Amino acid sequence: MAGNSFGTIFRLTTFGESHGEAMGGVIDGCPSGLEIDLDFIQLELGRRKPGQSGIVSERMESDNVTFLSGIFEGKTTGTPIGFIIKNENQRVQDYKHVEDIYRPSHADFVYDKKYGVRDYRGGGRASARETVCRIVGGAIAKLLLKKSGIQIYAYTSQVGEISVRKNYSELDLAKTDSNIVRCPDAAVAEKMIQKIEEVRKAGDTIGGVITCVAQSVPAGLGEPVFDKLHADLGKAMLSINAVKGFEIGSGFEGVKMLGSEHNDGLTPNPSPLERGIHPVFNSNFSGGIQGGISNGEDIYFRVAFKPVSTIMQAQTTINTKGEEVEFTGKGRHDPCVLPRAVPIVEAMTALVLADHLLRNKTAAV
Repeated sequence: MAGNSFGTIFRLTTFGESHGEAMGGVIDGCPSGLEIDLDFIQLELGRRKPGQSGIVSERMESDNVTFLSGIFEGKTTGTPIGFIIKNENQRVQDYKHVEDIYRPSHADFVYDKKYGVRDYRGGGRASARETVCRIVGGAIAKLLLKKSGIQIYAYTSQVGEISVRKNYSELDLAKTDSNIVRCPDAAVAEKMIQKIEEVRKAGDTIGGVITCVAQSVPAGLGEPVFDKLHADLGKAMLSINAVKGFEIGSGFEGVKMLGSEHNDGLTPNPSPLERGIHPVFNSNFSGGIQGGISNGEDIYFRVAFKPVSTIMQAQTTINTKGEEVEFTGKGRHDPCVLPRAVPIVEAMTALVLADHLLRNKTAAV
């Protein structure tokens, strides 16, 4: 199986299955001397782990990370950072009933077609359990970005038809984790939670949108032509389980505008804090990226998540013999993936920005 690594210089490779012994990974390219805050990494893992509220999966995992290499006396050594996270709450019996069944909208059929074998225990490698490794890599990337003053904020901006109407600049993004749905608008969050609970009780699932903002990103990050910064962000987001859409800046709404309305005009900065040209942009429909390169403005984008595929209702499907069968999901599953996906979106954003930050340092000046 190829495709288990992400990044060029700052590179994360992950391994493990949902109900195997452990999940794990290797981070290459992290500079030496970076102070590692283990409490921060564990806090980030806690934001993703199951069992944290009544609107997510009931699977109970401590998700404690053990570092095996690359860190000495609290700092990175510049060598590969190896880590594992034990799977403590395996319940293989929950999946015996799907051993010979292709579940609707899961990867069961395509894995069989591609590999001729599949791990039916929670989807194996196709499970969102794999994203726990991305959180570790993303947390270390965040520590690296923090040294450059870069901050990343993601939040749930839509669940089904319920959405936050305010622009991210009107919200206090520090309040994102103040409720279980991870929406900084308290009134909208309450409606979202109620909707998710209704859907869960009906044995169904629901999707939505996560908005992400990266602030204080310096101008000049991005590697055209094929490694544009927004292209790498798009790939990062679309690699997350259940993601079906990505739009940056004005996105699809931009097609309704004329060029004269959409262009981000530049005006001189009356008091530049640094040497060189640092213009003021009159708008930011570009989402902080132009020509595939960051322009110093906020980078913002939206990520669409489909409803979780496992529902607690009867569905018609086929088995491995090609026969029609009836299937009903069971076990521990998220009725809505968004609350736990917020830190995953942040982690993947951090991986992209950390990689491009290091790549920029190797570019000719």
